[in-house]
Amino acid sequence: MKTVTMHKAKTTLSQLVAEVEAGEEIIIMRGKVPAARLVGLHAGATRTFGALAGQVAVTAAFFEPLPESELESWEG
Repeated sequence: MKTVTMHKAKTTLSQLVAEVEAGEEIIIMRGKVPAARLVGLHAGATRTFGALAGQVAVTAAFFEPLPESELESWEG
């Protein structure tokens, strides 16, 4: 994780954005205090469709109505 001052962030914003797009995370400091975190929009974990295929099964019981006692817990 890279840290930069507010002044450096203002003067090198396009370079910092390029680094973030490459996967870097940047902390912008106001003096010695962290003020903001610059991360890419797609920096989170990616999900793969079908990753649990064959590991999870949904039975017919999943689609049955809940018992009244459990419905009361959910509905309040």
